[in-house]
Amino acid sequence: MSADRSVVDRSDPAGRAWVDRAVAAVEADARRSADTHLLVYPLPPEWGVDLYLKDESTHPTGSLKHRLARSLFLYGLCSGQITEGSTVVEASSGSTAVSEAYFARMLGLPFVVVMPRSTSPEKIALIEFHGGRCHFVDRPPDMYEEARRLAAECGGHYLDQFTYAERATDWRGNNNIAESIFEQLAAERHPVPEWVVVGAGTGGTSATIGRYIRYRRHPTRLAVVDPENSAFLPGYAAGDPGWTTGTPSRIEGIGRPRVEPSFVPTIVDRMIGVPDAASLAAMRHLERMTGRRAGGSTGTNLWGAFGLVAEMVAAGRRGSVVTLLCDGGERYAHTYYSDDWVAAQGLDLGPHTGTLRRFAATGEWAVSPGASA
Repeated sequence: MSADRSVVDRSDPAGRAWVDRAVAAVEADARRSADTHLLVYPLPPEWGVDLYLKDESTHPTGSLKHRLARSLFLYGLCSGQITEGSTVVEASSGSTAVSEAYFARMLGLPFVVVMPRSTSPEKIALIEFHGGRCHFVDRPPDMYEEARRLAAECGGHYLDQFTYAERATDWRGNNNIAESIFEQLAAERHPVPEWVVVGAGTGGTSATIGRYIRYRRHPTRLAVVDPENSAFLPGYAAGDPGWTTGTPSRIEGIGRPRVEPSFVPTIVDRMIGVPDAASLAAMRHLERMTGRRAGGSTGTNLWGAFGLVAEMVAAGRRGSVVTLLCDGGERYAHTYYSDDWVAAQGLDLGPHTGTLRRFAATGEWAVSPGASA
């Protein structure tokens, strides 16, 4: 008698038990991590505008990308794509891979990241500290296909943050970054911000915040800041999701040579281009004003947020603005905080520093000659 082919049973109780334990371990990490702080940035009280920094550098792996890595691992586990012994592969410019290496080690899984050879040595060291292996490419646009090839070669799982970032996170709530911001603002004098300002790397954070704002019916607007050489702003302006520049961003963590699949332009109210020198000037201005060292993407966020605060002050509008402190400055000691590196890149921070000092003194956003807005 031939076997009954009307039923195909691929159940694997042992494999399912491992996934159950893995999901529980990732969820336990989330509970231990609690939440990140919402810091008040010092502005003159008479301006009537409050600026807040959501400090994502306090996550266990030191950056905003800890949230994304957790979501991607849960997505892969619950979709049946990550199983016991899976080699996990990613394409990343650094911080996401640091966080993913942390979760891979927690679950006892091999982790390989394909990354540009220009990635900061501090990030490479952190990935290797967490047990990850770095596989370098000379051209950043090549890392996607190389990651896909490596995953196929070893029968592993390609996390593909640039595709899955916008769908791996529950944008309706569940203590995502958007829900956390609004809950932490609840007792402030302006509890519903006029603007939330974020950069786009994968596009996942802006997608989560923009969707949550609409879901909760807040009047808050979403501004996305974009560094030089990134495809997001020109693609947004042209309405072209296929826009490419072919040039990598110098501001690690944000900016991409192509518009990534996870970027959702329809929920973005305004995009603001930020020169790289302005990002670094704002990053250093933060240290002068607060004593906190952050990375270049935080400087990009601040440049955009300061401009919006000045716009509100000029119009006599009271309210609040929120942006993100994405990661700590210790990862960039040999790059963004090195005057020799800045000079070698041909960047002049002086005009932008002048803009920031005038803003701090007067609330006016008067861009200095030689410094584009």
